Amino acid sequence: MTGAAANTTSGTPLDTPEYNIDRSARCPLDPAPAMRARQAEGPLVRVRLWDGTLAWLVTGWEEHRALMSDQRVSVDPFRPGAPKLSPGEVTAIDVLKKEGKRSTGTSFILMDDPEHARLRRMVTSAFTIKRVEALRPPTQRITDDLIDTMLAGPKPVDLVEALALPVPSLVISNLLGVPYDDHEFFQANSKSIINRETTAAERAAARGRLVDYLDGLLGEKLAQPREDLLSGLAERIKTGELAREDATEMGVLMLFAGHETTANMITLGTLALLQHPDQLALLRDTEDPKLIASAVDELLRYLTITHGGQRRVALADIQIAGQVIRAGEGVIPVNEIANRDPSVFPDPDRLDLRRDARRHVAFGFGIHQCLGQPLARMELQVVYPTLLRRIPTLALAADLAEIPFKHDGFVYGAYRLPVTW
Repeated sequence: MTGAAANTTSGTPLDTPEYNIDRSARCPLDPAPAMRARQAEGPLVRVRLWDGTLAWLVTGWEEHRALMSDQRVSVDPFRPGAPKLSPGEVTAIDVLKKEGKRSTGTSFILMDDPEHARLRRMVTSAFTIKRVEALRPPTQRITDDLIDTMLAGPKPVDLVEALALPVPSLVISNLLGVPYDDHEFFQANSKSIINRETTAAERAAARGRLVDYLDGLLGEKLAQPREDLLSGLAERIKTGELAREDATEMGVLMLFAGHETTANMITLGTLALLQHPDQLALLRDTEDPKLIASAVDELLRYLTITHGGQRRVALADIQIAGQVIRAGEGVIPVNEIANRDPSVFPDPDRLDLRRDARRHVAFGFGIHQCLGQPLARMELQVVYPTLLRRIPTLALAADLAEIPFKHDGFVYGAYRLPVTW
């Protein structure tokens, strides 16, 4: 990794190992040093990727939001010039092209409008504020039951297995109509898909297992519908509105995204609070829903667990931040560093639960921003204060250096978080 300023001819190297993995000599909850160096060069930096191709790295918050909402920027990974951040991505996309598949297994999130909008509308109603708020009481019961089990068992306990994974897994399973008894199966395959070190063949195999599993469940819902989201998709298959393959891909997406990201936020958010006892006390001692909501948004901003950057490609020339992104050039907006933009979030490396962080881009921005963000926010608003109030002496049961972080994943987190009280 060089420290030289970028130029539009060659670009500064974006060394993937340093960017994604080297977290020594800093807090493991902060962005990588290489990303900070790129942000210091400017909000839009020309970089050279692992395969020698050039792309625009977007580190500024304003530029991030502008490009993520620009219809002249495509999310389609099959388009020429779309950046690939690992050899596995190239191989997987090549395989899917040969098979005639238009999707990489994540359904509409990698499609442009109008097809993206058509498919997204079919599941939007399940994630409205009203529908999500109806899930708050059962989410509270799930959380309390799991904490009861923690308190009744031996110490220390792994918070990931005891609370962080079960809460969102149970909630999304109930919402979709997926048997929770199968959670070990879908969690194991989800981990394989997001692991950077997984080969293209291993990732395809894991995805295939999830596709077969969801397709089987859809078959059951077609024969015997219930009051759940998969049954709703099955009904659209019956009416001809939705192809079964698309419904299956949508089910895979929601099952995967509905537990993996929130589980990591519960884990890292708890760790961040334990590292900041004054902020922990603030959240533990309040019953103000506005402060709790503010605290969750600040934790989302501060942690921003989706690492590696969004992948986009320009469809036309775009003038922005004194630069011109040419049609066909790759664009990589980076959520975690945009959320540390000091021009928008003063003193961005400080965790401040009273900060107004609602403008963060932890869920992305524009038409592709996370569909499930109301559900994730609700779960976090329930779990954090409940855990802290019910176990007020909660503490780490290991040194920070001993915690195994997910440096090998596209979704950042910790594999284990030993805690005691």
